[in-house]
Amino acid sequence: MEVGKISDFRDGCRDAIPICLGYIAVSFAFGIESSKIGMTPIQSMMTSLLNVTSAGQFSALSIIAAQGSFIELIVLQFIINLRYMLMSAALSQKLDPELPTPYRLGISYGVTDEIFGVSVLKKGKLYPMYSYGLIFISVFGWVLGTLLGAMAGQIMPHRLISCLGLAIYGMFIAIIVPDTRKSSAVMAVVASAMALSTLFTYAPIVNHISSGFRIIIVTVAVAAAASVIAPIKEDADE
Repeated sequence: MEVGKISDFRDGCRDAIPICLGYIAVSFAFGIESSKIGMTPIQSMMTSLLNVTSAGQFSALSIIAAQGSFIELIVLQFIINLRYMLMSAALSQKLDPELPTPYRLGISYGVTDEIFGVSVLKKGKLYPMYSYGLIFISVFGWVLGTLLGAMAGQIMPHRLISCLGLAIYGMFIAIIVPDTRKSSAVMAVVASAMALSTLFTYAPIVNHISSGFRIIIVTVAVAAAASVIAPIKEDADE
């Protein structure tokens, strides 16, 4: 069994620099948003350190602000982050079959969309030392950006904080719009999610459901419908 060398760790750190820079920008917005609901910089920073998931953390803010239950948080995080289980299963194919569980757990901590993309494209075996370097620098950027955003939220005027809080919506729009222009199925999913969210916000009876369970219901309902109506087809030669 080989876990890699110091040079592998350095390579991981080097390859993580672009991820780190991107994470600082996005997590800064999270820090701003967390400060708006009364979280301290330390609380915001620890949230990023222990979660490392943009969609999960941003969606959790509404539940925290509404003083929702731990059950809501657990179910929401499980659904939103379910894809990481599939990513981890794919990465396990690049690891040494004899690699002990503690090493695998260390790698699993840092499985994000970006880290997965870099890891899965690396040629040859995936050594833990390379993954640790990749994770260390990436998570450093994620936590640093959160701390800076949260600290800025403590000292900047409320009006300016509200303006900067819009950055996260711009990020999501930038992610979604290109795909909606290419795929009618994605467009339908986005439109359906918006329609259901509006329904749960304004319709009688259902508007009393907490924001956390609204997100869970909308996510599961739209994803289930899309998987049945417009499943992703595998290429015949794959």
